[in-house]
Amino acid sequence: MRLLLCVALAIGIALPCCRTSDQERAFLPGDIVPDEIVAEYGCECFFSAQELSDELFSLMQGKSYKENCTIPREDLRYLLVLHKNIEGKTLVGEMVVNKSIADDALEIFRELYSASYPIEKMRLVDYYDADDQMSMRDNNSSSFNFRFISHTTKVSVHGRGEAIDINPYYNPYYKILPDGTEVIEPEGANPYLDRSASFDYKVSREDLCCRLFIEHGFEWGGDWTTCKDYQHFELKQ
Repeated sequence: MRLLLCVALAIGIALPCCRTSDQERAFLPGDIVPDEIVAEYGCECFFSAQELSDELFSLMQGKSYKENCTIPREDLRYLLVLHKNIEGKTLVGEMVVNKSIADDALEIFRELYSASYPIEKMRLVDYYDADDQMSMRDNNSSSFNFRFISHTTKVSVHGRGEAIDINPYYNPYYKILPDGTEVIEPEGANPYLDRSASFDYKVSREDLCCRLFIEHGFEWGGDWTTCKDYQHFELKQ
């Protein structure tokens, strides 16, 4: 068996694949990669930051890359990584980020993978029609999704691809509005506001994920005082 590069036609990205005498197998985002494949060929062929291909950019059009998007295509990078889920299985993950954080993000995800830190899913938000709520409810870790901050003309950090959300369903956003209304996102994540509880996919101040992002110049939404965003890491300005 030898390792080749195979083109994933759906998004035009070169991904690792294996060929035997009678078959060829490409590993696409979301696929489980057998441990013996990683052990034999190493994990580096699964970690890369690439410019957006035409096929990928077409997929993003009208979804994460909206008609009013002010972020140049050339400022974005497509990441391919490996990650472990809670069962210890290795999966191919993908994410679009700003080029300003691409190298840091790759290094963080390499270290998280090496330490078997659990991340359940890492797929493009475009497969959820760029619906953040749908993506978060599916516990999908993601980054770029263009939008302005509400009632402003300022692009949000996710709109620039300079923020990353990790295991969002189990690490929700929480805020109390001036009228006393509680905002919890995603819907259904209320049980995971109790940060003293122990549960799978929980991000805490002491864990490896949080420590790595902070070491690389990010801030954690769980440290904020006006609201809590336990899934959220953004590049400090």
